[in-house]
Amino acid sequence: MLAPIVAEGTRPYLPVPEVVIQILLGIVLGPYVLGLVHPNTIITAMSDFGLTFLMFLAGTELDWATVRQGRLGRAAGSWGVSVLLALAVGAMLHGTGLVLDSVIVGLCLTTTALGTLLPVLRDAGVLRTALGPVVLSVGSVGEFGPIVAVALLLTNRDVGITVCLLLVFVAVAVLAALLAVQVHPPRVVSSMRRHLHSTAQLPVRISVLLVIVLVDLAVKLSLDVLLGAFAAGVVVRLFITGQDSPQIVSKLEAIGFGFLIPIFFIESGVTFDLHALVHQPKVLLLVPMFTALFLLTRSVPTWVFFRGVLDRVEARSLALFSATGLPLIVVIMTLGVDEHRMRAQNAAALVAAGMLSVPLYPLIGLRSLSRTRRAPRAPHLQGSPADDD
Repeated sequence: MLAPIVAEGTRPYLPVPEVVIQILLGIVLGPYVLGLVHPNTIITAMSDFGLTFLMFLAGTELDWATVRQGRLGRAAGSWGVSVLLALAVGAMLHGTGLVLDSVIVGLCLTTTALGTLLPVLRDAGVLRTALGPVVLSVGSVGEFGPIVAVALLLTNRDVGITVCLLLVFVAVAVLAALLAVQVHPPRVVSSMRRHLHSTAQLPVRISVLLVIVLVDLAVKLSLDVLLGAFAAGVVVRLFITGQDSPQIVSKLEAIGFGFLIPIFFIESGVTFDLHALVHQPKVLLLVPMFTALFLLTRSVPTWVFFRGVLDRVEARSLALFSATGLPLIVVIMTLGVDEHRMRAQNAAALVAAGMLSVPLYPLIGLRSLSRTRRAPRAPHLQGSPADDD
């Protein structure tokens, strides 16, 4: 309850996203400060539900029509270069002995926190400008790409077997998506609409069931649950079209953001290794280093790929937006520590760097845009988006 109130209070001075406030409050409540909250099976289970719903809602934000208007081909190309750069940086850090696993660190350096960026950019009016579809395109790839990479790379199985299992999962998800976009019979539409406002809440129950089914399928195929949750969100987005779509999304967001998702971020703060940052100066020095590496691995490729289709200020702001990462960093770090592929102190430094990037990079990017704010225009996006895909 306190998190949005505190976030609102910071808005006139230095806007801090609520996600950061939730993690900070978790640190304060956790064993290293007040000692009021300690992880147990119930809290961990609720946190896992929150993580699943976070990825599900991220999938519902993926609007393919809007994303394709934002130069999807360039967004995918810039992320691919980011992956190569990040893996190279991870290999260098592994060679120096700073990290245990180059892949874990590399994946963290390729993320873009679209779900965290959207409220900030929506309030600033950026999404209503010509830059909006481009931000959505870059952010969607920066959120979806690492999820697939986690399923492929953070596994102990043979890569070929993993790819085959992933293809099976994709085939099932595509089949579900095709069924979702078929013309809905009038009786089905009428039944959904009738039960949307009754105690049955049928569209909400169907959406939650789809999450359970695809997450369970991902687990049975030994893939990551994040992939199943994200795929369920994409399918639900395709299914809930029409005038009732905003109401259904609002109800799903109420479950996620009003209940489950805050538990995940607060629990992440509770388990945050504050002791390592406070008592090990070398670890504290890693925070600005990782914060700068976000710029190198995400901002530079994004700027290079989009400087020819955006003006100078927009390209620079987009590059800064793309380097904003936190939720997936927390997720990947949690997996890395659980599998003993990441030291707890390095995980704490990376999460702290992600927390620093969330208020810092969007703020700088928005200030650059505000100095050159002009009427919405899109000459650089004219032409068929397919030409760039």
